[in-house]
Amino acid sequence: MNTLKLNNTFTQNSLVAAVLYSIIATAGLFYVNLGGAFLSAFVDGLGVERDVAGYIVSANKYGAAFGALLATFFVKKLEWRFVLRILFIFLIVVDLISTQIKNPDTLILVRFLHGTIGGLSVGFGLSIIARTYNPDKIFGMLLVVQYSFGSIGIYAVPRMVETFGNEAVFGALIIFTIMAISILPFVPNVAKSNNAVSSSSIFNISIGKFLFLALVSLFLFQAANMGIADYAFELGKDIGLENNKISNILTIANIISICGGALVYIIGTKYGRTLPLIIGISTSAIFTFLLHYSDNVPIYFIANTFTGIAWGFTIPYILGLCSTFDTHGQMAALAGFISKMGLATGPLIGSLFIINSGINFIINIAVVSLCISLIAVWLSSRATTDN
Repeated sequence: MNTLKLNNTFTQNSLVAAVLYSIIATAGLFYVNLGGAFLSAFVDGLGVERDVAGYIVSANKYGAAFGALLATFFVKKLEWRFVLRILFIFLIVVDLISTQIKNPDTLILVRFLHGTIGGLSVGFGLSIIARTYNPDKIFGMLLVVQYSFGSIGIYAVPRMVETFGNEAVFGALIIFTIMAISILPFVPNVAKSNNAVSSSSIFNISIGKFLFLALVSLFLFQAANMGIADYAFELGKDIGLENNKISNILTIANIISICGGALVYIIGTKYGRTLPLIIGISTSAIFTFLLHYSDNVPIYFIANTFTGIAWGFTIPYILGLCSTFDTHGQMAALAGFISKMGLATGPLIGSLFIINSGINFIINIAVVSLCISLIAVWLSSRATTDN
């Protein structure tokens, strides 16, 4: 059976197609879905301090931001299936190289390269989803897939690191990337969307400022959530929990968090975007603040669970909002760049303050960022027909 027949097996609107789109858009950034398990793998497996581990993780994510920015220039010009196949192969090679590196400074450089390649692949993946018939729903499925596989990783990786060292985390990334390559022939083709704002309108001052606000909201939301999520394991250690106990708590929280993305897939834009975004970001801010009381283990669990649900519920709508500003998926790729900048900046800020100011100061920064994100996205949503 040839590739053309394979990728026509599933329609864009099918559940299977949504899962396939989501997997290929996740592969380049799967380490993000491992949450604090990725950062802690370097603390426990490589023996570095928390701030150094934060720099390694941030390098990976800043590389991803750079790659996603590059993708905005190529998504219209290159055949995505061929490009993704090449990028996935390079990801595997860089992960294999990473298993042999023990020097943190060298690892920072190599992980930046990995991030750049992964960011390119994610940029292409997001642009593909943006050109489907109902991108909000598929962005919702994207979060379902990320949380589902992330839950497996959060449970398994810390246990694997105890046995095999930090190499185990790269092994997990390789496995996921191999799966992404394997499904590429089955991913349905996409056409240009007909319900978006003309790409020439992006440079209109009125439209441009609303797009800018949406991107600001996305950046702050991602920075706030990732800045906390990357230190979730370390927060658990601070309250006296063992690694396996933390892993169990965060795995269960992650599994429950699947509900956020699943709800988006079910309701789509039935209630517009503004109301879901207000609910999602407000919920995130409230339960991020509750992390101040994490010395109470049930609160630690509840706060991580509801911030996860809000994360999975909110991101699809912000990405969907950005996708309405052009017809080629370029703004989705640009949103991917901004998203990765946020994902990288949150942990970097955390690294700068974790030693001298502690996790509570980082929580406060995150809450303020989420409040500003809420205001920005509310203003931005006025640019689209939200009913």
